[in-house]
Amino acid sequence: MTNTTWLRSFCTLVEVGHFTRTAERLHMTQSGVSQHVRKLEDQLGVALLIREGKQFSLTDAGELLYAEGRAILQALSSLEQRIVEDPPYEGLVKVMSPGSVGLKLYPHLLNLQSQHPGLVIDYRFAPNADVENALSDYRIDFGYMTSASTLEEVSCSPVAKESLLLVTPADIVEPSWESLIELGFIDHPDGAHHAGMLLGANYTQFQHSNLFQKKGFSNQIGLILEPVSMGLGFTVLPAHAVEAFGRPKCVRTHRLATPVSETLYLAVRRDRTLQSSMNTVIAESKKWL
Repeated sequence: MTNTTWLRSFCTLVEVGHFTRTAERLHMTQSGVSQHVRKLEDQLGVALLIREGKQFSLTDAGELLYAEGRAILQALSSLEQRIVEDPPYEGLVKVMSPGSVGLKLYPHLLNLQSQHPGLVIDYRFAPNADVENALSDYRIDFGYMTSASTLEEVSCSPVAKESLLLVTPADIVEPSWESLIELGFIDHPDGAHHAGMLLGANYTQFQHSNLFQKKGFSNQIGLILEPVSMGLGFTVLPAHAVEAFGRPKCVRTHRLATPVSETLYLAVRRDRTLQSSMNTVIAESKKWL
């Protein structure tokens, strides 16, 4: 009978792709991971890995064992979850999303946590690529993304839409193309993408955000509108980020003739069964999206 501890080490290694990171994930030493793989190879009488320095690839036997072994481990995990008590308002739940969504959701999730002290919310703000990588590496339980993941192991389902808004200093009443050129652009990590979506749909002159003089940049979602409020430029942001700005009278929000929205996706690992506490947080989040 195959040792499930060795099998788990092998499958985790395949998913992570690195001996050191696998050891960290499993709270083992790197040599311990290597020993588990070699014991599997000895027991089965076949090579599972083709070792190339610090890198490796799978043999045909390794590919087959991973495919079958992952299904076995998932079945065992699901069995354990069904047998063990699974309270809906207790435990640690790790969530990650882009900043705008986080600004909207996190205060509500803190209220949920205050009502249920046994529930702990670990919420991280991050761009889409970081969200899907964290899911792939089992570092979070679920996430939200503004574009569907390209990773095979990550499943995305649309749950909401969020409007993109043009935001200028408060004294700009009609945001003509000329006024935007004169103002200049306050950039952020998704600035070019958001500007391309919204301005491209509403201004025939728009080709790329680099047409505007860059007047500033911030990677902190809560600070992007600070330079706009001081008259230093304009920007394009999702609605939740605009709503969270503490001095709304210092900026002006413009809903343009052709509205543009981003689709928000709930992202989870395909092979993972979510615990009740995770589903509780997801259900609560959907109320506010």
